[in-house]
Amino acid sequence: MNSQLPVANDPAPAGESEAESRFFNRELSWLAFNRRVLEEACNRAHPLLERLRFLSISASNLDEFFMVRVAGLKGQQLQNVEQPSADGLTPSQQLAAIAEKTSELVDDQQAVWRDIHGELAEAGIDVLDPATIDAQALKALESHFRECIFPILTPQALDPAHPFPFIPNGGLSVILDLVRDSDGEQVRELVLLPSSTPRFVRLVGDRARYVAVETLIKRFSDQLFPGYRVESAAAFRILRDSDIEVEEEAEDLVLYFRSAIKRRRRGRVIRLEVETDMSDELESVLKEELGGIDALLIETGGFLAMGDLAALVEEDRPDLKFTPFSPRFPERIREYGGDCFAAIRAKDIIVHHPYETFDVVLAFLKQAAQDPDVVAIKQTLYRAGKQSAVIQALIAAAEAGKSVTAVVELKARFDEEQNLLWANALERAGVQVVYGFIDWKTHAKVSMVVRREGTGFRTYCHFGTGNYHPVTARIYTDLSFFTADPAIGRDASRIFNYITGYVEPGDLECMAISPRDIRPRLTELVDREITNARAGKPAAIWAKMNSLVDPAMIEKLYEASNAGVEIDLVVRGICCLRPGVADMSDNIHVKSCVGRFLEHSRIWAFGNGKALPNDGASLFISSADWMPRNFDRRVEYMLPITNPTVHDQVLDQVMVANLIDTEQSWELHPDGSYERIEKGARPFNLHRYFMTNPSLSGRGAALESGESMPKKLSLRRRHSNNRDG
Repeated sequence: MNSQLPVANDPAPAGESEAESRFFNRELSWLAFNRRVLEEACNRAHPLLERLRFLSISASNLDEFFMVRVAGLKGQQLQNVEQPSADGLTPSQQLAAIAEKTSELVDDQQAVWRDIHGELAEAGIDVLDPATIDAQALKALESHFRECIFPILTPQALDPAHPFPFIPNGGLSVILDLVRDSDGEQVRELVLLPSSTPRFVRLVGDRARYVAVETLIKRFSDQLFPGYRVESAAAFRILRDSDIEVEEEAEDLVLYFRSAIKRRRRGRVIRLEVETDMSDELESVLKEELGGIDALLIETGGFLAMGDLAALVEEDRPDLKFTPFSPRFPERIREYGGDCFAAIRAKDIIVHHPYETFDVVLAFLKQAAQDPDVVAIKQTLYRAGKQSAVIQALIAAAEAGKSVTAVVELKARFDEEQNLLWANALERAGVQVVYGFIDWKTHAKVSMVVRREGTGFRTYCHFGTGNYHPVTARIYTDLSFFTADPAIGRDASRIFNYITGYVEPGDLECMAISPRDIRPRLTELVDREITNARAGKPAAIWAKMNSLVDPAMIEKLYEASNAGVEIDLVVRGICCLRPGVADMSDNIHVKSCVGRFLEHSRIWAFGNGKALPNDGASLFISSADWMPRNFDRRVEYMLPITNPTVHDQVLDQVMVANLIDTEQSWELHPDGSYERIEKGARPFNLHRYFMTNPSLSGRGAALESGESMPKKLSLRRRHSNNRDG
């Protein structure tokens, strides 16, 4: 297997429509992103188990893509909706292209697994199949199967007297054709693997040896079916439509989501994964019985449900994993003896996760809960995780008699059930729980604390580009901004009143919010750069985000490019903009960074009459990507960064590091292909830089092991070199 997979969107074919020539397809761009994730599983600069983790992530990503995006397209197709996407493709055309690209992607995932499987064995970690299980291991596995697996399995006969059983979303099963020894009667049986059963059994011993549960079911089928001979046995897995659409008549959101979560488990079958040795007859039976005639059938010659391979990464082999990294606690707050309010009151603070610990956000909320002078706390919650210290802090504050308001977003996909549980716990503690708008998701990450000081009150705010989720905060790169600026505090109060009381604010003093202000504010900022360029002044835009999809904003960037504005975009995932096209996007450069951490922060910078970076640039952080849903159907914030120190830290450090990274970056070409950027004579890894250099809110002294940042002024020269070959 080649160590680097081909990574591309669908290249623009000859004779393409005008829409196709201006935009990449969103779904195919997402598949290209997932290929970049998969390619990290081939990257030998990563330790072996970390490469396995990337493989499992690419598989889990693909599952969610099918359960949501493909399911939505399939629904449109079944309803004969032929509304084309921005690039001009109908739902049916997109589904056909997705099927082709997915088949290639799954084949490559299996090829990567075969490579990693062999390397794991060389490193002392075996994943055994029936042919490689020795007699001693077989005896131990038989005992384990009899005592721990056999009791929880429920074989089900498949015949006219027994209807085909329901198989839940993600369900992994084994279907067997048997022959009864006594009379030669043929019988078909189904064994569903309970979701509570671990996918792998680890044999006792110093050497790590694992066996998949479905392998044991096939191997010891004689214990499940005594007196029968197995003619064939094959595993399969299904994925169902898992999107939850909120209907207009859903007046009681809590009751609606409780029922919708149950319906999700029974959604239409979207994808059927089968082993390649399954007979055509069995495939046909499965598709008919599962109601998945129109489902995408994926045949795999290897391992099903590769997302489960993440369990193997937990093996205690530090030599095969990234060197452990301990996030730093911000020095600025340590200087004030851990008093978050005193530190924030003295100066705005920016915190860079995961290099700086998320514990600082928890410390802020815990101090608010314990401080007798704090009178009110307001908090948005989009995703908080299963073991959320944030929730516990809010509960403690309410129990201490403070006024606590929590905006809990029930429509956070795949977190709806957990959010319902948190909402119940918060309400029991006396927290005022609000569910926001029916039509819009509240995606903004905002926390505000009102504290009595002297004869008045002061408002302290936290704005995050990521969720209040302690687990993802260890692997997602995000920014946390703390401020006691009175104007920003007043804006935060107005935003909360908007969400909880539907009271639309008047003009905000500093901020912009979606779905009201962000789109026109961004358009205004781009227009200003266009005006500067046409006046012969320097004009530049830098933007970092997860996805760039919105057609109107893409067209505005094309207009800016044609006016001479230099545009550098760091788009980790989906990018529907075509860069580097003559007379359309000559001055637009797009890269994607994929590495140890998931780039998640949203940062936007506008030159304001000078080349970037500069002290007078207009700089913003946000919770929003540049997508129609973020601009038009979600509550998001856009916050200007005006404090000079914070401005320099975000623009000159975070943005520059992303733009000059060469070790985990891909460049997007006009034909839709992504090419890994050459490391060059002086490689630079942005994740390693921030792991080994001081925190943004530190005292400014470099760590001994840190690497230096190349000069930011080389950015434009780097682009010129890339274009010249």
